[in-house]
Amino acid sequence: MRGLVPADDLACAVWRKAARSNTVGNQCVEVARLRDGVAVRDSKDPQGPRLMFTPGEWEAFIEGVKGGEFDLS
Repeated sequence: MRGLVPADDLACAVWRKAARSNTVGNQCVEVARLRDGVAVRDSKDPQGPRLMFTPGEWEAFIEGVKGGEFDLS
């Protein structure tokens, strides 16, 4: 596995999606760990826009999901 990459160099990023993702519809988000946080992209458009999150923002998002703050249905 390559090391973490800076946010301005996503060409070397290792993108991952959930093991439970739906391969039929390809309706997933992918995440890549960066030196400065996390990048998120739409798996249907891998060359499209990416959202960038600081480590604190990503942790707050994960904690919100775990705590039921978001309706994931």
